[in-house]
Amino acid sequence: MSNDLIFMLTVLIYLGSVLVLYKVFGKNGLFAFAIFGTLLGNIAVCKCVDIFGLSTTAGNVLYASTFLVTDILSEKYGRKEASKAVAYSFTVMVLWMLGTQMILLFTPNANDYINESLKVVFGLVPRITIASLTGFVVSQNLDVFLYHFIWKKTGNSGAMLWLRNNGSTLTSQAVDTVLFTTIAFWNVYPTNVFFSILITTYLFKAVVALLDTPFMYLARRMVPLTEKEDRHEDEGKFNKAWERAY
Repeated sequence: MSNDLIFMLTVLIYLGSVLVLYKVFGKNGLFAFAIFGTLLGNIAVCKCVDIFGLSTTAGNVLYASTFLVTDILSEKYGRKEASKAVAYSFTVMVLWMLGTQMILLFTPNANDYINESLKVVFGLVPRITIASLTGFVVSQNLDVFLYHFIWKKTGNSGAMLWLRNNGSTLTSQAVDTVLFTTIAFWNVYPTNVFFSILITTYLFKAVVALLDTPFMYLARRMVPLTEKEDRHEDEGKFNKAWERAY
């Protein structure tokens, strides 16, 4: 299977997974995906691939999908809940960095065969995680701020949802790409490769940001199963109270 086809499949799978988790688990499902996306994205970004003839990293789609999460939270639950997703992901990433380095401190025994491979992957974790933490915190908070800034200027109109979704995401991902790529890969790759990764990384994130717009409109209309259950419980309590009163 070609990288081009895999890229298109991952866009559908990850963005679709955000909606499925939201439908089944409500905002907790969105929190879960935000954490999952940032963790696996830290590993996937270490792998360089060619997509449509351009050099980039394998973690772009997954990481870009987390911006859909914060936008849905902003749209449906407000700025406070969107900021929670950022705080949860940040905390887990810090624990992830500490945990991977603790694993490397253990001396392997004679039967071990995976330690050298872990060194290759987890050895990059501190720099990648610091780069990711910096870019993630700055860009995601910027995304939440811009989303609500545009919202206040345009009003709560579904017709303008595309503007606050794309306007906030495209701007914040540009900031994230510059911060992350510079901290993670400067002096790691030749200069021409570095700038190629920087440009193509943003390009693919921008593509995902534009493609997630229909998913954003679906999420706006969606009522999670957990919230339906809560509504039924509230209705049941109301009916019982009404029966007791009359």
